[in-house]
Amino acid sequence: MQAILTGIVMGLAGTAAMDLWAIALARFAGQPRPNWAMPGRWLAHAFRGKLFHDDIAAAAPVEGELRLGWIFHYAVGVIYGVVFAVFAGSDWLAAPSFLPLWIYALATIAAGWFLLQPGMGLGWAAAKTPNPWKVRGLGLVAHTVFGLGMWVGALVMA
Repeated sequence: MQAILTGIVMGLAGTAAMDLWAIALARFAGQPRPNWAMPGRWLAHAFRGKLFHDDIAAAAPVEGELRLGWIFHYAVGVIYGVVFAVFAGSDWLAAPSFLPLWIYALATIAAGWFLLQPGMGLGWAAAKTPNPWKVRGLGLVAHTVFGLGMWVGALVMA
């Protein structure tokens, strides 16, 4: 039970760290903040049987899609945190180290690259975006920040 509670805290802390990073990028680097309405729209359409779209922005809007997108964003973070905490085990939870968590956090980008982005019409690993390598690089940095946040969450719970 402690692993699940720690995993929840890790997931929330990692996702919050990622959101703070997005705010900092918007404020200091002019990078647009994520629009969580589009993943919310994608999720709603996925539950209705349509997983892949040519352009999610052209799909029919869904009531509450922004709220759904935010819930989805944090739920995925919590799931990632719980999965890591359960598999890492009590020894790691007692003395959390960053390296295995960082590798895991980087690996979690695969769901975005190979399910969410193509599902929203952005192509595999953002291949259909104007600057796919920028999107990929920013994603890897964001997932590093996610890993740092999860590590801090684990340290707080240790």
